[in-house]
Formats: sequence, C-alpha cells, structure tokens
Amino acid sequence: MNYDTISGRSLERLSALSDGVFSIAMTLLVLDLKVPAAEALHTNRDLLHALGSLAPRLLTYGMSFLTLGIFWLGQQAQLGQFRESDRRLTWIHIAFLLMVAVMPFSTALLSEFIVLPLAVMCYWLNLLLLGCALFASIRYAAAAGLLEQGADAPPVSIHERRILIFQGLYLLAALVSWANTYVSILALILLQLVSIFMATGKRA
Repeated sequence: MNYDTISGRSLERLSALSDGVFSIAMTLLVLDLKVPAAEALHTNRDLLHALGSLAPRLLTYGMSFLTLGIFWLGQQAQLGQFRESDRRLTWIHIAFLLMVAVMPFSTALLSEFIVLPLAVMCYWLNLLLLGCALFASIRYAAAAGLLEQGADAPPVSIHERRILIFQGLYLLAALVSWANTYVSILALILLQLVSIFMATGKRA
C-alpha cells in the first residue's frame, strides 16, 4: 500500500470542502454591491438614481448566485452517486472548486464592463471550465469503478447529457453578446431558470 491509495478517499471531507468553498464564493458575490455614498445623495430622486445605477451589478449578482447554486447541485448529484473516491477524483473536484472560487472575479469583471462582449466571454469561460470539471469527474468515476452499482443507480449518460446540452446553450447565449451583451446575459439567466425548472419538475 502506498500514499496514493489511501489519500483523497473520503467523500464526506470532499463534500465538506465543497460546501465551504461554495458558501464563501456565494457570499463574496455580494461584496461587489456597494451602498451609494451618502454625501452625494440628498433626495429620494438622488437615491433612486443611484440605485438604478446598481442595476447591472444586481443583474450579474443574481445570475452568478444562480450559477453557483446550479453547479453546487450538479456536484452534489455526482457525489451522491459515488461509491467512494480516490486521489485523482478528489483533485478533479479541487480543480472544479478552483473555478468556483474564480466566480466572484468573473462576476465583478462582467459587472464592471457589462457592455463589452469580451467580459461576457470571460464569464462564459468560467462556466465552461466548471462544466468541463464536472464532465471529467463523472467520466473518470465511471472508468475507475467508483460509482454506485445497482438497478436504482442512474446512468452516467444522464449527467453527461445534461452537461453537454447546457454547455452548448451557454455558448450560444455568450455568442449573442457580440450583438448585445444585455440580451446575452438575459439568455444566460433564462437558461439557468430552465435548468432549475427541469430539476424541480423531475423531482416532482
């Protein structure tokens, strides 16, 4: 027995680490929302105008909060299907968490340069890398024999098909940014809502 065979095997510790990283990343998103400076505001109209200028940041905040919630659910669905973990699978999920931790930055970049298509594409790249990590996770777990077996175990294709479909749709939505970034962002949010609706609908 060597170190590689005994390290990274605890699904409970991996899940706990993931919960911690997600909770911190989701909390950091709100730090991009700054309260308007009181010195420059004297009337309700001033305050209303200042709040209106926060709309782009509120939009990207809500989108990223949904994004992290969706990917947290996707990871938990996989962790729940694993019989055990190993060192390689754990590192795949650590790479996934690296992309989770980057989300507050890509969100701040998008909110600061919301009219620039390149900012949308950087945000989409974050989504792509998150999806790639989850796809690599389920593929590796299946090849390494780390999945639960039995008639009730869902097929790997369920995870893979969902990832591939939504990543393709995310790409199409991101490409719309070269025509209009706001339409692109609204399309991304719509896809997130569809993802949530599909998950709750199947559960019901």
